[in-house]
Amino acid sequence: MKRKLIIGLVALVVVSQLPFAYRRDRLRRLNNTIQQLASQRVSMPGESEFVDYQGVIHVHSSLGGHSTGNFAELIAAAKANQLDFVIMTEHPQQDFDTAAMTLNGMHAGVLFVNGSEVVTSNNDRLLLIPGSAEAASAGAKTTQEVIDKQRISGGLSFAAYPADSQNWQTSSVDGVEVYNLFTNTREINPAVMFFDGLWSYGSYPELMFANFFARPTENLKRWDDAISASNRKLVATPGNDAHSNVGLSVSDATGKQWLGVKLDPYERSFRIVRTHVLIKRDKALSSQSLLEAIALGHCYFSCDIFGEAKGFSFTATGASQKILGDEIDFANGLSLKAGAPLNSRFMLLKDGRVSDQKSGTSADFPVSVPGVYRVEVYLDSLPAPAKGHPWIISNPIYVRLRPAPVPLISQ
Repeated sequence: MKRKLIIGLVALVVVSQLPFAYRRDRLRRLNNTIQQLASQRVSMPGESEFVDYQGVIHVHSSLGGHSTGNFAELIAAAKANQLDFVIMTEHPQQDFDTAAMTLNGMHAGVLFVNGSEVVTSNNDRLLLIPGSAEAASAGAKTTQEVIDKQRISGGLSFAAYPADSQNWQTSSVDGVEVYNLFTNTREINPAVMFFDGLWSYGSYPELMFANFFARPTENLKRWDDAISASNRKLVATPGNDAHSNVGLSVSDATGKQWLGVKLDPYERSFRIVRTHVLIKRDKALSSQSLLEAIALGHCYFSCDIFGEAKGFSFTATGASQKILGDEIDFANGLSLKAGAPLNSRFMLLKDGRVSDQKSGTSADFPVSVPGVYRVEVYLDSLPAPAKGHPWIISNPIYVRLRPAPVPLISQ
């Protein structure tokens, strides 16, 4: 009887692990496909007048709490990922200015920009770039008051966690964080992640992200709706929300770690989701040129663990040529063009609704009516668990219908 019980328990354990063995095999097949795709990259024709700089936005260090990461780890992770920029968004402290104390300027060839993450009296969360010495007092001010103060100083304000922040849609915020990596990870079932980790962490630590990655459908709708309601430009960005604080460790009294596993080191977070900013070739990368380009919406974001996105383009060609983030007058013959370095499916959205889809390394979409047009790019050759999830999400091109000029009446 005892022997049967032991055999039954062993069989139960084996059966319970079969789904995780299967999930590991899915990651193996996904990894192989990603490697195959990397060998199929094509060079985009012609030399663009813009340079594609890649980086990350919404990063924390131990300065603001909620993080165990230090500056050396941040710089090493940015360098290992060949990032061009990192935008810090430190939580404020009452007794010292975290924005002034965080990384700022060039470090190991990477541009760091200081910033703050604040909560207003309306309970809206804002990312202030650059950061402000007044960030600690933001809780006593309304969302619009914080935005106005930031704008006077020449900075940008982005609404973070748009599902929880309720007042940003009616404010003059510069943009909205439509995807947040840290929020996405909170959807993980801890028990499932534990066993996934036992099976897959050693071989595919980054691709484990694919098991829970999801298109930010609700936030994208909030963004699209806010643009339609206000009839103005509103820039979308992703947030890495990197804290480097998830895991288990054993440390001595001095803080030296003797044993530990960190599930979200900066290097991994910086590889998963990236912001790409397009800056004209005749301008050097600097805090000013970077923020100017972001303010214009000359940026897109990508899930780079599925494939390097550099080379993506989204332009409007008519009487003049514009890129994502720009406005262009509607006219007959206007066309939107999208291109990517991998064979992709380009999904064109007009005012937040799917308008057209085409596949290849480029796509041409004639425009018959004005609207706010953006594209999402999918790698349909990727197997589960990445299949059906976006690789690239662009900012829009705003096709405007200008009123005809009133003819002058001679006296």
